Amino acid sequence: MGNCCQHDDGACQNGATLSPLPQRHGQAPDDAHHHGHEHGHAHEHDHHHQHEPAAAHEHTHDACGCDAAASVIPAAAPPAGSLPWRLAIPAMDCPTEGRMVEKALHGMAGVLQLDFNYIERTLIVHQQGASLAAVQQALATTGLAAELQRDAANVAVPARPARWPLLASGALALLAEALVFAGQAETGWPVVALAAVSMLLGGHGTARKGWYALKSRSLNIYFLMSLAVAGAMLLGQWPEAAMVLFLFALSERLEAMSLARAGAAVRALMALKPELAWVQQGEGWQQVAAGSVTVGRMVRVRPGERVPLDGRIASGHSDFDEAAINGESLPLAKGPGDTVFAGTINGAGLVTVQVTASADGSLLARIIERVRDAQAGKAATQRFIDRFAAVYTPLVVALAVLFAIGAPLAGWLPWQQALYQALVLLVIACPCALVIATPVTLVSALSAAARHGMLIKGGAALETAARVRVVALDKTGTLTRGQPALADIRCLDAALDQRSALQLAASLEAHSTHPLARAVLQAAQKQGIALLPAEALQELAGEGVIASIGGVRHGLGNARLAARLGVNEAALAGGEHAQRGGMLLCRDGQLLAALQVADSLRPEAQATVAALQRQGMRLMVLSGDHAAEVARMAAAAGIADAAGALLPEDKLASIRTLGRHGAVAMVGDGVNDAPAMAQAELGIAMGAAGSDVALETAQVALMEDRLDKLPQLFAHARRSMALLRANIVLALAIKLVFFVLALAGVASLWMAVFADVGASLLVIFNGLRLARPIKE
Repeated sequence: MGNCCQHDDGACQNGATLSPLPQRHGQAPDDAHHHGHEHGHAHEHDHHHQHEPAAAHEHTHDACGCDAAASVIPAAAPPAGSLPWRLAIPAMDCPTEGRMVEKALHGMAGVLQLDFNYIERTLIVHQQGASLAAVQQALATTGLAAELQRDAANVAVPARPARWPLLASGALALLAEALVFAGQAETGWPVVALAAVSMLLGGHGTARKGWYALKSRSLNIYFLMSLAVAGAMLLGQWPEAAMVLFLFALSERLEAMSLARAGAAVRALMALKPELAWVQQGEGWQQVAAGSVTVGRMVRVRPGERVPLDGRIASGHSDFDEAAINGESLPLAKGPGDTVFAGTINGAGLVTVQVTASADGSLLARIIERVRDAQAGKAATQRFIDRFAAVYTPLVVALAVLFAIGAPLAGWLPWQQALYQALVLLVIACPCALVIATPVTLVSALSAAARHGMLIKGGAALETAARVRVVALDKTGTLTRGQPALADIRCLDAALDQRSALQLAASLEAHSTHPLARAVLQAAQKQGIALLPAEALQELAGEGVIASIGGVRHGLGNARLAARLGVNEAALAGGEHAQRGGMLLCRDGQLLAALQVADSLRPEAQATVAALQRQGMRLMVLSGDHAAEVARMAAAAGIADAAGALLPEDKLASIRTLGRHGAVAMVGDGVNDAPAMAQAELGIAMGAAGSDVALETAQVALMEDRLDKLPQLFAHARRSMALLRANIVLALAIKLVFFVLALAGVASLWMAVFADVGASLLVIFNGLRLARPIKE
């Protein structure tokens, strides 16, 4: 097959740049603001950011196969003190060329490490004092022209070669075959002339690459194909040799077109990055390159324009289409103080934005980087196929040699026919369709997920998601909104109604920023309740707040504050105020009301839980919150199993216990649940668009703060892995059929090539089906 090739030993780093890549650290969460009340709003938050070690760098030696045609092996960290050159090599589309590049640059002074990206056709040369001209000259000896790419944001898109030589090659090969069918000898000069011209037009690229492979001693498809064609000519099979070369060249062209679609995901994301920004210059505005705008500058975004950089709105209101970031189709209304992201589309309003991140540090830039890195991660299935291909190809080549010698000696076949069938086995020796099935399928699946706001970090994470059978959810901010709301007011004084009690409570909390205080104030605002003037306001740490309203001392807080105001112990025993989020409203020794503040379920929680249960998932809520409150919220969502009052180490133990029932996914915010997410087989961070740490910690980052992405994620992962297995079975079956036909002396060279072409195209187009819209 055209893009079937020798695997490279080099590492492949996606998304490298021309300058040393800065290490990005997650921002620590802001210190919590401590309110004076002891309302029990003390969710357990363990702020540990676990940084997992980089995956070991695997070296595989595939004799044939584009295992990285659309995916690459993650690279080791760049050598200390090195500077990277990003070289665009349009002709490099698979590890055949990568292996030759490695040999050409091996031992060159100053060249420390090579990272390949075949999807973008780039080579990152980590060097220290190397000569760029010498590197380019060495690459030229392999037939690969390289050009320094100064802007890492631009993806190299190779020019399409002219079609007429390939079409003419096919027409001449068919004409040569027609003459043979009409009675001409295969070695007659008309047939030989037509076949020779056909091979010159359509096969010169294969012959050139085969020659380079011979020089570098690489047992790859170009060498095997060149050997098979040369053998066919020696046997007098000129029309067949021409047809084989034409089919091979055609397969290369079709594969390149198909794989370009798989690589279009990165280019589509790149296209979302605005090149220009309107920056404030004195009293006016000037349009400059977005990459030159520094943090803190003011930029203007006009209606219909894309936001050029991440920032906060300084003035103006508008709706923003954030589908490119989180997959949400409905625009979001935003105003001063709200965050906007680069690449999102402004609606009808004119807004001024203060830049909070450079172009390279924007959320969109990080998503692009993660998508590139995700394409580098190999699933266990792909690693197995790589190892299989490394054994399969040399084994079949050895078998072809033994067959060419042994079959005539054993009297099975004449020498000429045995040699011919051995050449057929050489073509079958390339596991093109088998090896290319995995990366194309994975890239299509990962790219489709990214477009729907689900950032899956590589094939390994996708494969794990397909195996998940247990889902553990954090409560606060995951199953619930994470925004406490006033749930109940119980009046304990017959002369007081709920509205009056809420008015007193809100008046006392008017100047507090505590989450429970905000819940009381928001409830009063919704009911349009006017606040009463509160004087001599005093906040008592760990108790609550006291103030004078209408000349009478009132208080809102816990039982200790009520006792301070003279409420007797009998009145304080039990009741709603003993629960988490319970507050007492008091007035000089008199208990007036008990207020209950609680978190609320997300609106999509119940539907999401039902969808996951239909998929056969076992669900459990794990939280550091009060056990009774956790059980109540879990039951409201339809989850039977819940555990509360958990310390970080308790969460880890729960994850290990759940692992007995199958692969476990832990869903949290990516910050407070980092240890539990690291312990689970799959960590899923929600609302990652606003969290650097979530993008770094979790294996899957849901860009939008919505639970209903979870059923889509697991269904998409299972569909992807089922399709991948189907591709592998299809490729193996076709290889096995033609392997048997070759040994039986039935298969011909052009049939073997045609079958390989068909198998490769089948698995490519089958894999590209995953690029369709994702459904549950």
